[in-house]
Amino acid sequence: MVNFTSDIVIGLEIHVELKTDSKLFCSCKRSGTEGEEPNTRTCQVCLGHPGSKPVLNKKAVEFAIKLALATDSKIAEELIFSRKSYFYPDMSKNYQITQYEVPLATDGKIKLESKKEIGLVRIHMEEDPAALVHPAGMKDSKYVLVDYNRSGDPLVEVVTKPDLTSPGEARDFMKQLITILEYLEIFDVDNCIIKADANISIKESSYTRAEIKNITGFKEIERALNYEVARQKKEVEEGKKIVQETRAWDSEKGITFSLRTKETEADYGYIVDPNLVKIDLTKEWINEIKKQMPELAHEKLAKFTKEHGIKEEMAKVISKDKALAEMFEAVSTAVNPELAAKWIRRELTRVLNYNKKKLKDTEIKESHMIELLKLIEEKKITETVAQRIIEKLVEKSFDIGRYVKEQGLETVSDQGEIEKLCKEAIKEAPQAVEEYKAGKEKALNFVVGIVMKKSRGKASPKEVNEILKKLIY
Repeated sequence: MVNFTSDIVIGLEIHVELKTDSKLFCSCKRSGTEGEEPNTRTCQVCLGHPGSKPVLNKKAVEFAIKLALATDSKIAEELIFSRKSYFYPDMSKNYQITQYEVPLATDGKIKLESKKEIGLVRIHMEEDPAALVHPAGMKDSKYVLVDYNRSGDPLVEVVTKPDLTSPGEARDFMKQLITILEYLEIFDVDNCIIKADANISIKESSYTRAEIKNITGFKEIERALNYEVARQKKEVEEGKKIVQETRAWDSEKGITFSLRTKETEADYGYIVDPNLVKIDLTKEWINEIKKQMPELAHEKLAKFTKEHGIKEEMAKVISKDKALAEMFEAVSTAVNPELAAKWIRRELTRVLNYNKKKLKDTEIKESHMIELLKLIEEKKITETVAQRIIEKLVEKSFDIGRYVKEQGLETVSDQGEIEKLCKEAIKEAPQAVEEYKAGKEKALNFVVGIVMKKSRGKASPKEVNEILKKLIY
């Protein structure tokens, strides 16, 4: 049902590659190696040779059911596959094995950051077609190359209701979906494909729909939809008629262009696939899969705010990344939860981003964070020193306690030593001292910085501030 109260109406059809070892209907490897030769990861089944018979990948079905459970979808009683007939180079047998009459799941939902619920029409399974390579780009190439290595990879297609009302909401929906997929561990953003077809219409054209095919990534979907909204509005203003059509997104040029007039489902001539028997999705099997389900991001968020008393904004950031969320839960059992949240959200994230790494790419373990934060809690090291340590930890693992002792990084607790350093800093920064006396509070930070440098970060900033104020006045 189209939302006729909105100026913009968007629905998404998102294709997600499942992180299985083999393809959907054969034993060929799903994931290739970098620089692999085209058309080498194939067999008679994924090439559609006459007489070849598909055999369903059970793990792919379990992964798809996990997604259905995570989105509160209604799961069908039977798994039924159909043939979607079309004549195109990317499907050598001239049909795609998919689901049509009875999808795996229906009537699910996913919440946006704003708490708005986006309804799901269906979640169904299908095989990926081959990759078409256009040497001069889709619009300008005089010929196309076909690589069947991808043909037969397992996909789930997630179809939303037309509940999205802006490109920004579409981008947020993709982010929420990817978070769910990564929590379920059925998708790997580094080596699995996720792409979207977006249906978009505007009020000015009486909601005449255009479909944009194969948009890759949640940033690109916002760009493509922003362009398409502007294009449609401009055409209406110029008195042109918007037609129902399929368009492609050119990410390099930042434009959409027409491919063909939009097909209807009837054009595909769906029939139930005679080579694949119906499979009962029993309550026993569904319950077994339920037992394997992890706590999801929204459940972690609720726990972090209610049980650990973490501020919602900080808890949101941590809960969106499963590895960080699990790190926080482990660390917060041994140290103050607020301290753990602050360091995992800010400092750990900072060094990971700077080094362009994910937590799994490092040797940093819960034990490292617990030891580091306990040293801060016990005032054995300053936060400045701890920052330097975590910057080294992201490169390689080492014994933190031993490193602190060997490098002489323990907090300077000798008040006489700190006072001596403060006096030296006051002499070295007379202008900053005078500005502070004149009422410029921030000027004192410059003097504090000198002391911290002299102490190699081992003096407590709070104590340095107090001593400086006493000495200056």
